[in-house]
Amino acid sequence: MRKYLKPSVFWLFIFIPITIVLEKMHVGDSLIFFSAALSIIPIAKLIGESTENLAHYTGDAIGGLLNATFGNAPELIIAVIALNAGLYEMVLASLAGAILANLLLATGVAFFIGGIKHHSQEYNPATIHTYNSMMFLAVCSMLIPSAFNRFFIVEMGDLYKENQSNLNILLAIGLLVAYVAYLFFMIKTHPDLFKSINKNKDNRMDEEHEPWSKEKAIGALVAASVTAAFMSEILVGAAEGTGKELGMTSAFIGIVFVAVIGGAAESLSAIAMGAKNKVDLTIGIALGSSIQVALFIAPSLILLSFFIGPQPMFLNFNRAETGAMFMAVILTTVVSNDGMSNWYKGIQMITLYLLIALLFYFIPEQI
Repeated sequence: MRKYLKPSVFWLFIFIPITIVLEKMHVGDSLIFFSAALSIIPIAKLIGESTENLAHYTGDAIGGLLNATFGNAPELIIAVIALNAGLYEMVLASLAGAILANLLLATGVAFFIGGIKHHSQEYNPATIHTYNSMMFLAVCSMLIPSAFNRFFIVEMGDLYKENQSNLNILLAIGLLVAYVAYLFFMIKTHPDLFKSINKNKDNRMDEEHEPWSKEKAIGALVAASVTAAFMSEILVGAAEGTGKELGMTSAFIGIVFVAVIGGAAESLSAIAMGAKNKVDLTIGIALGSSIQVALFIAPSLILLSFFIGPQPMFLNFNRAETGAMFMAVILTTVVSNDGMSNWYKGIQMITLYLLIALLFYFIPEQI
């Protein structure tokens, strides 16, 4: 029987108590940050193992949804904490960064590694069409209040402040309704659109072991997600100090540094599924996570800000963030719509992500 976790990954769990001790000792932020980052690697592996075994019972679409949901738990907890502290720019940056990391980096690395190992890979084109159209709708919806803020609030002062508040509330409710409809569409009325085209191969477990029981898979998934949320909170707490030591701006920290590490769980799971030639599950995790961030987490934070924040938060992304999200959605749609992936498509997506990261690295503060 295959081991629960490979020893090369299992030993990294030791960094969980090490990180806690370092935080209690109030050592440098860099040590805490990198220790917490190492501790998230085996946690992400466990989430991937749990999702893979659970997908054996639920199918790739539900398995990907569960992975995206539990993988996004750290981002949601971090965002709520930052929201309560009034760190709205960090919250917005983390939302944009999570979408970029999932659409471009996680999917790109999964395509690259899967293409190297399997030459070409196929996935259900109907599934990717649905995900891409939902992502385009989600990003457009998130950018509407940004445009309103830029053209009416910035240009004309506080004259339209009340309209801005009402717009964000109604838009948040609309996005939540769209997300519920998306779940109903995926799970209840059209689950056939989300089936893997390689169902028999994708659901075949390794010959030397049987899949986990549902109880074991769910228990491991919950435990790993809770631990990931706890360690991610420590990591983000040290991220700002680490970024300053390394000469990084707050935009780069929030959109690139924090987003990549905070979303490591679902990203590594998506990459692992691509390496195992389970590309439908990769798509379900990576794009499903992005959709969940845009249609569920973002509007939920808007509504929560009226109760736990020092003042209401609105979806006012800057021009660089809005442009980056549009570029990510457009390239993802162009690259993935044919239902085929290879290593060079992965290179294209990774390249765009690195170019966007360079943009935010050189953008001065307050832009």
